[in-house]
Amino acid sequence: MKPKVFLEFVEIKSLIASVLPFVLGTLYAIYNYQQVHLGYLALFFVASSLFHMATNANDNYQDFLHAPRNDANREFLETTNVVGVNQISIQQARVITFGLGGVSLLLGLWLVSRTGLPLLWMGLYSYAVGYFYSGGLKPISAGPFGEFFSGFTMGFMIFWIAVYINTYNQVALTFKGTGQVLVASGLAIFAISNIMLANNICDMQEDIALGRHTILYYLGKPTMLRVFAWSYVAGYGCLIIAVIIGVLPKFSLLTLVSAIPVFKNTRLFLKRQVKTETFILAIKNASLICLMFAVFMGLGLIFG
Repeated sequence: MKPKVFLEFVEIKSLIASVLPFVLGTLYAIYNYQQVHLGYLALFFVASSLFHMATNANDNYQDFLHAPRNDANREFLETTNVVGVNQISIQQARVITFGLGGVSLLLGLWLVSRTGLPLLWMGLYSYAVGYFYSGGLKPISAGPFGEFFSGFTMGFMIFWIAVYINTYNQVALTFKGTGQVLVASGLAIFAISNIMLANNICDMQEDIALGRHTILYYLGKPTMLRVFAWSYVAGYGCLIIAVIIGVLPKFSLLTLVSAIPVFKNTRLFLKRQVKTETFILAIKNASLICLMFAVFMGLGLIFG
């Protein structure tokens, strides 16, 4: 398999969605606990990145494998899905998927042996979501909870695991501490879940043809477009609350500047939902929000 095809198969461009929550969780740990474990953190970064690629690969080949073979889906199978377009064999797809996932699992288990069982439970949840997102008899992505699981798992769990790995030997896990991490990661959660929502909005008719009953199927496009817009508002609200309760530096509030281009992009998406034209706006929004969040959190560590 050519490197270009491999990178397309694992959707390498989407790694930003897991890298930035990883950075944010690390900055959170430094700000609140003044502690970082660079070696363990580097291994977690590699493990989470490999698993993200494995999940993307699994998603692509499961979509190809389970798509109905009829005239209505011929375009999807032959010109849209990366497996069909590049004639990737199912055997190749599985080797890549389980190879990446296997290496990630081994690294994760070693980290568990060094940091403790809480990481095991976090990891088991994440791996289960990663597989069942597009695998199994009833994939998560084909149902109404895809947005929740994608946003929560990538926006919160990666953030939370990064915090845990940096503080496992200093801070005990508590409901209060977990709740504070949840609020602090809220901006990332909503921004990332909106990527999935924008994708489902653009693919609504195709999903119905493929037998997927996403949340659009149940609540309709007009309602979910409103949810898409208000999700950004909710994320910014979480940011403000996190600063008020003292778990994020005040400099983080400068992330609110991103609301100007984010709401501009949102208006464009609300007017026109076309996969090849406007879906990218949700990715730009999430990248801009998380990047500015990380930059201003970093500045907050320096200037208080």
